[in-house]
Amino acid sequence: MLEASTMKPLRVYLPEELEKKFRKFSMESYGYSRGSLSRAAVEAIRSWISIHQISPQVAVPDEPVKALRGLLRHVKKSSVELQHEAARIRAEIAKGE
Repeated sequence: MLEASTMKPLRVYLPEELEKKFRKFSMESYGYSRGSLSRAAVEAIRSWISIHQISPQVAVPDEPVKALRGLLRHVKKSSVELQHEAARIRAEIAKGE
């Protein structure tokens, strides 16, 4: 159960049709009593956050330099040439925005 002392108000504006559906389904799920809208809203917001939250699950190797060594072996440009090319690409992107 949600503790009222830890709750904060949040005013949101919804399209009328969405608001009616939200009320209907939250009442059907949590009953026609006080707090059912809040419980449904908490569940909906937690679900939305879990979908949009970035959770890095990348395994970092023990020796990252060794893991990267040789990945660019096929590239025929020098590191300085690659840096200049990257700067040109960033400049073009900045102009386009």
